[in-house]
Amino acid sequence: MYRFKFASLVLDYHGDKYYFAEHLSIQTDLMRYFILFLAFSIGFLSCSSNSDSDTATEQESSNENLAYEPSFFELRTYYANEGKLEELLKRFEDHTMKLFEKHDMTNIAYWLPMDNTENKLVYLMGYQSKAHRDQAWENFISDPEWTKAWEASRVNGPLVDSIHNTFFTYTAYSPKLSLEDTSPRIFSMRTYYTFPGKLGALHQRFQNHTMEIFENNGMKNIAYFNMSQENPLAKNVLTYFITFPDTTARKASWESFSADPAWKSAYANSIEDGKIVDSLTAELLIPTSFSPLK
Repeated sequence: MYRFKFASLVLDYHGDKYYFAEHLSIQTDLMRYFILFLAFSIGFLSCSSNSDSDTATEQESSNENLAYEPSFFELRTYYANEGKLEELLKRFEDHTMKLFEKHDMTNIAYWLPMDNTENKLVYLMGYQSKAHRDQAWENFISDPEWTKAWEASRVNGPLVDSIHNTFFTYTAYSPKLSLEDTSPRIFSMRTYYTFPGKLGALHQRFQNHTMEIFENNGMKNIAYFNMSQENPLAKNVLTYFITFPDTTARKASWESFSADPAWKSAYANSIEDGKIVDSLTAELLIPTSFSPLK
């Protein structure tokens, strides 16, 4: 039998079992090996525990700004006055975004058009509902911090000429937005206007065919939206976002998509009862440096 002491713990070793004892009576080489083994094991377990705790803390931290998963969205377009776009961007980065978060709004994405001849800032916000959105904006507008920032930014003239906004909800098949940064990449915002009564057929084509064919040809599906029902265009409009690594990749992807037999077949089958899309618009967008989604 051997007896070992580690800190205040005294153990008797006999065969393959350990027994508690009250004092140390002998030291051997085996004791030293055992102490080293215990020290290593305890240290390893302690490190593992701390590592797990750190990981959990990091995960909580990365999600702490999202108190809810947005299900109601607002696309806002600001047309800046001549020479005022940079000041508008600075106001958003330094003040507006923080105040949005303060009032329980979710900053999702901020973009500048690639061809920005109209001095536009385009951004996407998330809320729990239309009622949540309206209350949040009321609180934001009446916040003294916002009034101070807004007035200070206008000392040399107003920054914004006009604003346009549109409300959205997810389509049934849309991916959920993830505030990921996989830059550099470009976003394409595409809006399809269907012939009367054809929006359902367009949804079916995207859900059953187009989205998969997009992915097979190097495009990434980001989100698909319906306009909110109070909008008179809601019955005939689909808006969606896809991304490409760059303009060269975009050109190659659209060429391969157009030539893809799967797309040709899906398209031909979908218009047997008449064409679906009357017209469409597309705009290439570049995320700002402060955009959560890049």
